[in-house]
Amino acid sequence: MSLSQLRQALKANRYTEPQLVQLYQARVMEWNPKLKAVIELNPDASKEAERLQLLRASGKPLGPLHGIPILIKDNIATLDKMQTTAGSLALVGAKVKADAPIVTALRKAGAVILGKTNLSEWANMRSTHSSSGWSGRGGQTRNPYALDRSPSGSSSGTGSAIAASFAAAGIGTETDGSILSPSAACGLVGLKPTVGLLSGKGIIPISATQDTAGPMARTVFDVAILLGALTGKDYSGAMVAGSLKGKRVGIARKRFFGYHPATDKLAEDAIAVLKKLGAEIIDPADMPTVSTFDADETTVLLYELKDGLNQYFAELASTPVKNLKELIAFNNSVKAKELPFFGQEFLEQAQAKGPLTSPEYLKAREKCRKESREQGVDAVMKTHKLDALFAPTQAPAWPIDLINGDHFLGSATSPAAVAGYPSITVPAGHVHGLPVGVAFWGRANSEATLLKIAFAFEQATKHRRAPTFAGTADFGVS
Repeated sequence: MSLSQLRQALKANRYTEPQLVQLYQARVMEWNPKLKAVIELNPDASKEAERLQLLRASGKPLGPLHGIPILIKDNIATLDKMQTTAGSLALVGAKVKADAPIVTALRKAGAVILGKTNLSEWANMRSTHSSSGWSGRGGQTRNPYALDRSPSGSSSGTGSAIAASFAAAGIGTETDGSILSPSAACGLVGLKPTVGLLSGKGIIPISATQDTAGPMARTVFDVAILLGALTGKDYSGAMVAGSLKGKRVGIARKRFFGYHPATDKLAEDAIAVLKKLGAEIIDPADMPTVSTFDADETTVLLYELKDGLNQYFAELASTPVKNLKELIAFNNSVKAKELPFFGQEFLEQAQAKGPLTSPEYLKAREKCRKESREQGVDAVMKTHKLDALFAPTQAPAWPIDLINGDHFLGSATSPAAVAGYPSITVPAGHVHGLPVGVAFWGRANSEATLLKIAFAFEQATKHRRAPTFAGTADFGVS
């Protein structure tokens, strides 16, 4: 059931809030041993649901998510009995001082925080050879469409869990691809908002310039409802099936096509749908500098990771490790549990960096901003008078490989991520039973436009289908 359908069912008393929580808890207990998508269930979820049931009975529903079970990523602070660890054993037992503001917003909207999801440890900023979805605390998350395939990351658990209907919707976080990538791999809609639209306080950081939380759900409308609950704005009211007519969509071919033929075919099919729905297609509409800031992005992330983690540790009420140096030492002291498959190269490289006043950092940050914004997204959208840019989100999910790490062919997430601009992925079909998504992105604060475009495409195609929990991909041969 969609989030909208669940809201109606609660309103009509077809379910009570406690019943809904119990049903989702039962589903998690049944399937999570295979998926390892949920790292921890909230022991107070049923009690909270009972409180919300009484509020509804008294005519005082809290908001648009009243009684709706939501899962959040285990790098988002909650001041309750649950841990906030980024999947790391180093933070087991650490105490936060308050709910993250986005958790406060969820609670204010009436959501039940059902639990926390597994993730690529430290949001996939630990090793250059990591396996997405693996953490020392949670193990290896699996893709519900094929259990031997990666759920992608770093919001792996949220993607896998919501695809498997462990909750109505979920919250992921992204630095570069960590919402869009697992959403595409798990057949979901995922939206990365403009950096700063949602507060990043209380979220274990990588990058002050690129980090943001965002909604992940099974439909565009559900994503809009969840984003609205987080921001206090209405993103769902203007979405209509005909909202693509006259929209100018630029096809970003230069770097984001050509790495996987079957993915390209689905993207071309999607372009044909956009044309049929009345969109004006500008093909190609490329960003000339899009391939030049990769190394500089890594430099920025390393500097900001060190600064951000040290600040986060210092603001905790209590913590077993007090800075990045101690974290690295902790991992080395428990190698069998934390470093059995891959190392911590990114953490070590970050520790070697200086302060945010370092010329290397300032130069790299300036280059990233300039080439992703005024010479990148802004330039191409202004030149062609675009409403959005388009490309396939990424290739289908690759086999999980703890020895060699991820086998990643390509992705369209970086321009919006580095710029701090919004992007959305929506299901566009399947390759051997594995979901493939297409992405739309645009200028700062264009979430409403992107949601309208994604909604029109989704309603015309309805590509998403439920996962089968198959052992492997459907190769169609014996």
